[in-house]
Amino acid sequence: MVRLKDIAERAGVSVMTVSKALRDEPDVSAATKTRIKLLAQQLGYVPDSTAQGLRNRTTKLFGLAVASSADPFLGRLVLAVEERAYELGYDLLLAHTLNIPEREDACIRRFLARRVDGLFLSPVYRIATEARVYQELLARRVPTVLLGHPAPFCNQFLCVHSDDLLASYALTRHLLKLGHKRIAFLAGPIATPWAQQRFEGYRRALREAGMDVDDKLVFQAGRTPEEGAKAAAQMIAESSNATAVQAVNDLVALGCAQLFLKHRLSIPRDLSLAGFGNIAFCDHFQVPLTTVRQPKYRLGSAAVAAMQQLLRGQRPDLKPLPAELVVRASTGTPPATPPLGNLRTANA
Repeated sequence: MVRLKDIAERAGVSVMTVSKALRDEPDVSAATKTRIKLLAQQLGYVPDSTAQGLRNRTTKLFGLAVASSADPFLGRLVLAVEERAYELGYDLLLAHTLNIPEREDACIRRFLARRVDGLFLSPVYRIATEARVYQELLARRVPTVLLGHPAPFCNQFLCVHSDDLLASYALTRHLLKLGHKRIAFLAGPIATPWAQQRFEGYRRALREAGMDVDDKLVFQAGRTPEEGAKAAAQMIAESSNATAVQAVNDLVALGCAQLFLKHRLSIPRDLSLAGFGNIAFCDHFQVPLTTVRQPKYRLGSAAVAAMQQLLRGQRPDLKPLPAELVVRASTGTPPATPPLGNLRTANA
């Protein structure tokens, strides 16, 4: 391993001069700095970041905890955080919580043990109004930015998220304008604010149109394609008279679509279908999916920009980023007769 002493001997200067030149200190001439930096590069010198951290009381490390980087939404956001952190000279420690509170606690404590300069957390949502590890972060004043909507247990932290309520409202309005009056909603996990916001947007659009939410048209569907297919099967079993389906996310919508197509239902001729998120597969599906485009990369960039301000002792004023309705082939005008009741009779 090349040391400062090795560079000093080759350059014919003191170790202190080499150290100052590599740190761009002003009391070393520009010519000497250039010569020493070129020599350090030729010799393959790599700075000791640990030693630098001890001097500066920083580690140049960020901790990032998400449910899974394989998640289509989080994957793009993680990429943005990593790229922006890299540009700022930070390395990223990545951990997966798998949406398990105890695992999230362990991930955060491991980050703290590594003395990270800041944390990016996609919260593991829970019904409880407090979470001990988040209270500890507050007490220790660890710079923290949440990647997601605020919840009671974490609402004292900065959050970056999209305006899911307004986007869901726009999506329901799109279906109403097409003429749909019986719009089923495939709801997400009860404890998650993003699912609550999307349901609220749906509810507001219906109320504005003079309609109330029909509980018989609301199905619990979770967040996965398997859960979407299960909810679609329940709709068929209960002879739902829906002519359109609005899903809490794209994965649920795609699982729902696969089951409908398996039962030879035509989308959108028999049933219109819409998702939320605009994951990569949406426009390549058998029937391109109408959905909401979330600004995933911009959210990641905004999170790092907010972290920069926190590290400078400032508190940024963050606002939800707008999400955009994307209309594709999966939504159209309603059929004359709701198809699901007839389907159950045909399968009986």
